[in-house]
Amino acid sequence: MFNNSIFNVNQTKWLKAAGVRAVKTFAQTCVALIPVAATISEVDWKTVLGTAALSAVVSMLTSVAGIPEVESEDK
Repeated sequence: MFNNSIFNVNQTKWLKAAGVRAVKTFAQTCVALIPVAATISEVDWKTVLGTAALSAVVSMLTSVAGIPEVESEDK
């Protein structure tokens, strides 16, 4: 059911892989939201960082179901 989930893999490897995914998601969300403003001084950084942080949390939570980069110990 939970292939490559946190429940059947090396937790250290899983945490590293999930963390990398979360950081990438955070950065991608920031990049997507910044062009909304006409100039850099008009960027609402609180909204950008808050939304990106939420995206990173969601990324970590969805990683619980499985991360292809981390092999299952069942193999």
